[in-house]
Amino acid sequence: MTDSTPLTENRPDSGADILLFVTSRTLTRVRRSAVLTTAVGMSLLVAGPASAKVPEGWRSDPGPIPMQQVFLVLVVLPLLLIALITAAVYVPALVRGERVAPGAAPVEDQWFGGPRGGVRELEAGGDRGEQPTQGETGGAGGRW
Repeated sequence: MTDSTPLTENRPDSGADILLFVTSRTLTRVRRSAVLTTAVGMSLLVAGPASAKVPEGWRSDPGPIPMQQVFLVLVVLPLLLIALITAAVYVPALVRGERVAPGAAPVEDQWFGGPRGGVRELEAGGDRGEQPTQGETGGAGGRW
């Protein structure tokens, strides 16, 4: 029988040594082993169906694909999709009369959902009980 070391306890009934203190180095090794085992196991599990044989009755050698079909799927359809997305973005702005050229001046005083005529359509100072001054328009206000 072996004697116990400071880090282990000898169990005479089973002949096994029990680790009394687990160091951070031991925990790191256990974590790394668990990650490595999981990664290898998952890759083997996922790769399993890839090694399957082709079922009977399936064509293992497909016929040639016509060049027109390849051109349609790989060139024409993506260009058509790009054109439709571009139209969906630019046509509403063009209908509103905005400039959409690159480098155009930004639209000033843009108010989404506001009156079409701009801020001039609002009553000036009507809710505050004040007389509006020349050129003043309505809007939010506060007093402290």
